[in-house]
Amino acid sequence: MELCTVEGNRQRLDGGSMFGNAPRALWQRWLAPDEQHRVPLACRCLLVTTPDGRRVLLETGIGVFFEPKLRARFGVQGEEHELLKNLAALGVSPADIDVVVLSHLHFDHAGGVLMPYHPERAPRLAFPRATFVVGKRAFERARRPHQRDRASFIAPLQGLLQDSGRLELVTGARSTSLGDGFRLHYSDGHTPGLMLTEVASSQGPLVFASDLIPGSAWVHLPITMGYDRYPERVIDEKQALLVDLLRRKGRLLFTHDPSVACGRVSRDQRGRYTVIDTVTALVMAS
Repeated sequence: MELCTVEGNRQRLDGGSMFGNAPRALWQRWLAPDEQHRVPLACRCLLVTTPDGRRVLLETGIGVFFEPKLRARFGVQGEEHELLKNLAALGVSPADIDVVVLSHLHFDHAGGVLMPYHPERAPRLAFPRATFVVGKRAFERARRPHQRDRASFIAPLQGLLQDSGRLELVTGARSTSLGDGFRLHYSDGHTPGLMLTEVASSQGPLVFASDLIPGSAWVHLPITMGYDRYPERVIDEKQALLVDLLRRKGRLLFTHDPSVACGRVSRDQRGRYTVIDTVTALVMAS
């Protein structure tokens, strides 16, 4: 395996929403808010090149599918589709991607699947050859959202994925499209059927933590998001994952942390979970 983090468009969201019931006096130490009380967030993806030469993209970030007014509302940074631009800098075109894995279909994780907004053009998929791997329960949630999270989904996306003929809905630990070297875990605290992808590595397992643990600050068990469906379940699911990765000397890959891309799970002298050996970007041969 060859692993390389690739950034999509960054965004800014309300700090209180991102840190749930944690007081501002605490969370502003981790991420400094702007004058609108928003904190900076990455939309980090992972490009995996398998031994047989297939290119697998974990997540696609928020992209620029929103019309300009909504782009401003959700603090999307940049006018261009940064993920596609950064892939191009690596010599990878959208047509070179064989598999796209989406942990769930909230717009800040799946919006990059779409081409940039154009007022005279209907939404269309950006990856013309890729198979899209999505958890079945996450897909069903997107098709029939609750009033609480309806605004988090992109209305036409589910139909576009189905109509492509390249959608694999998964329920177990393995995906036919991904094959060996990948293992899938599931979580329900943030949204039903959130899917975490584990990539086999010579340095131990690497788990794309998605919105279960969106950044290094959220490794601390009590810290959850206001966007989480069941915060107490999030805490239990985080603990189970962290216990497992600590035992296996595994690492977490963070999608939303603006400065920490990856770190190894550890526990400090007080017994609190943390990450060590952190890096701002990941480029490695597994």
